[in-house]
Amino acid sequence: MVQLQIISRIIQTQDYNIIEDNQLTVDYFSGYEEEFTFLKEHYEKYKNVPDKATFLSNFPEVEIVEVNESEQYLIDTIREEYLFKECVPIIQKSAKLLKSDSNAAVEYLLNSIKELQPNYGLSGIDIIQNGEERLEAFRDRRDNQDNWFFTTGFKELDDVIHGIQRTEEFFVIFARTNQGKSWVLEKMVTHIWELGFNVGYISPEMGALSVGYRFDTLHKNFSNKDLMWGSKDFDEESYVNYINKLKDSKNKFIVSTPKDFDRKITISKLRNYVNQYKINALAIDGITYLSDERGKKGDNKTTSLTNISEDLMNLSIELSIPILVVVQANRGGVVDKDNDDTPELENIRDSDGISHNASKVLAIKQNKDDTLVMQIKKQRNGKVGNKLIYKWTPNTGEFIYVSDNIQKEETSNKRKEQRKEKKIEQKEDVF
Repeated sequence: MVQLQIISRIIQTQDYNIIEDNQLTVDYFSGYEEEFTFLKEHYEKYKNVPDKATFLSNFPEVEIVEVNESEQYLIDTIREEYLFKECVPIIQKSAKLLKSDSNAAVEYLLNSIKELQPNYGLSGIDIIQNGEERLEAFRDRRDNQDNWFFTTGFKELDDVIHGIQRTEEFFVIFARTNQGKSWVLEKMVTHIWELGFNVGYISPEMGALSVGYRFDTLHKNFSNKDLMWGSKDFDEESYVNYINKLKDSKNKFIVSTPKDFDRKITISKLRNYVNQYKINALAIDGITYLSDERGKKGDNKTTSLTNISEDLMNLSIELSIPILVVVQANRGGVVDKDNDDTPELENIRDSDGISHNASKVLAIKQNKDDTLVMQIKKQRNGKVGNKLIYKWTPNTGEFIYVSDNIQKEETSNKRKEQRKEKKIEQKEDVF
């Protein structure tokens, strides 16, 4: 049955990686040798998985089943069945030999077991001998920065984090509800689109129309309220000209909702999504809407989100694209609106595994004075703690830099010290 599950999964997800990554051969597909061979040959010849119609036209008697088990479960099960199948004749022959020659039986058993060692495809890189590769990568980073980094659309943030890496980047933006995290996310990927790249935007809570209106606001500062409310005072002529000009753009901004993923957003489907649309940067407006493919029965939410965040980082490495994700802060992340404090890493809701797997974590908070505070909470290749303050106008999508709060705090501390020293001098003068 597991053989059929794997074949069905390949057909449904159009993803052949489960075979290649785990080095599965036809020997593992007892009872489905012809089906496996057809898939393998089709993939090797056409560089893609046959669709369901093509497959069933060759194997009409096969029923493609729904598969909800994790990839790890399927691999563990098929390997176990394969080893069982291979072990049975060895054990049977050993039993016969035992009756006449125990030494021969044990020798045969030991030699045969060596052949049954499972091949897990383990590999590694010798960083001593491949130093030349690192040298070339450094030179390329130095001479071709655009091949390695995207700017964020926030110049001051780029000065601190050096932009968004184009690979090995799982970028987390977190805050409490209604603090502007989705706006910041879309601002960043809108900027990446403006640089000429394809963007994928997974929007669990807003449809393509609402995301599109926000794009118009962030890209060309059209009033978001007028667009959403259908205002009669809106400059429709300018908007018509803008829409017509937009059609000349060659790069894409693909918006998808859970419905587009059959209500189940998984890592495998995201991989196909990125490949299908040739996406250069992927944004996910809510990590909790993803399904854990590695999950086992009884796993809690913390475990699932840890698995998902780890898989997202691995997907970034595999596909060489940055993945930006919005995460909710828990109730402990509520901060005073009268100061510039932002939630801490431990306030990430449901799983500290998210921050553990993230390459960068940005906490944000909106103040009463319409300013937006950003603070770097994690950065693998740089310092943390910097607070950046922007005057934010959601209706026009404008973020105007106000100040670096770190500098403001340092100035405030210096003034406090000066006042303290002055008081001490005054007391000494009195006495």
